[in-house]
Amino acid sequence: MALKCGIVGLPNVGKSTLFNCLSNAKAQAANFPFCTIEPNVGVITVPDERLTRLSEFVHPERIVPTTIEIVDIAGLVKGASKGEGLGNQFLGNIRECDAIIHVLRCFDDPNVVHVDGSVNPVRDKDVIDTELQLKDIESVENKIRRVEKLAKAGVDKDAKKAYETLLIYKNHLEDGKSARSAAVKTEDKQYIDDIHLLTAKPVLYVCNVDEASVKTGNKYVELVKELVKDEDAEVMVITAAMESEIAALESYEDRQSFLKDIGLEEPGVNKLIKAAYRLLKLQTYFTAGVKEVRAWTIYQGMTAPQAAGVIHTDFERGFIKAEVIKYADFLQYGSESACRDIGKLSQEGKEYVVGDGDVMHFKFNV
Repeated sequence: MALKCGIVGLPNVGKSTLFNCLSNAKAQAANFPFCTIEPNVGVITVPDERLTRLSEFVHPERIVPTTIEIVDIAGLVKGASKGEGLGNQFLGNIRECDAIIHVLRCFDDPNVVHVDGSVNPVRDKDVIDTELQLKDIESVENKIRRVEKLAKAGVDKDAKKAYETLLIYKNHLEDGKSARSAAVKTEDKQYIDDIHLLTAKPVLYVCNVDEASVKTGNKYVELVKELVKDEDAEVMVITAAMESEIAALESYEDRQSFLKDIGLEEPGVNKLIKAAYRLLKLQTYFTAGVKEVRAWTIYQGMTAPQAAGVIHTDFERGFIKAEVIKYADFLQYGSESACRDIGKLSQEGKEYVVGDGDVMHFKFNV
């Protein structure tokens, strides 16, 4: 399942530094606007201690974690919706992403230039939101023109419903609000699926703070939290410069020692990856055998055949049943055979909704 998160923000807020921490791909992190001209793409593993625990019991030949694709998208300026700066490129790149990681500068440092001359995360957020909303209004208006004639003729009920839904989005966007917060029924959101509204995407706000504020936050973080309290969004605090230092350490032991010295349990980027995973409403199931122990990414609520289809479409097409062991049971009894003997392996059919952490084996025939 190819999933992609785009890191966005004004120039010089720490996007590329954060990207470097998240990915093995190295974006240029420099103290001037637009140092990232082309989108940089990296594939990152989703930290999951359950994968390690399972492998300790199974002793596989290899361990395969699940991944998310991260895109570092070029900086945005006022007027991007009209093509200013790198606007057209920026908006095209973000349209391809499943979710947005919006980095906001929440630290003072006279040595790092701000594109607008001062630190103000509320203003910075408004700049990006406005440009995305303006582009979305354009997309909505274009579709309204396509369906309006049919809708007003009254002969096509679907066109009428689409028209009414699009008007809700248009009014909401023109009020300076993002599409994700529009009062639209879930079943009616299908009418914007084909126009891929930028502000309909789920968003994670990342406050990039100085090292002294990483555990407690600061006045800028509080402003951001107050600003987004009515949005269906998550806010997290991170120090990109410090995360860069952690990522540069060669051994796991050195990284853990560094974290202990500064009073943190895990790197902020790990928390960010997990937050992005939750943001996309994803979960994990596992396959465990001597060849490999592997994590598979699925959407919450997927059935067993749909989960099998993530491995291969033939698995879904020819699905017969799934053998399921709950993760906690696998850890308690130590193996598939032990779980089978004690009755902790269940046979599940097509209606089974996969649980987070399920250890699964599929039977299929094509």
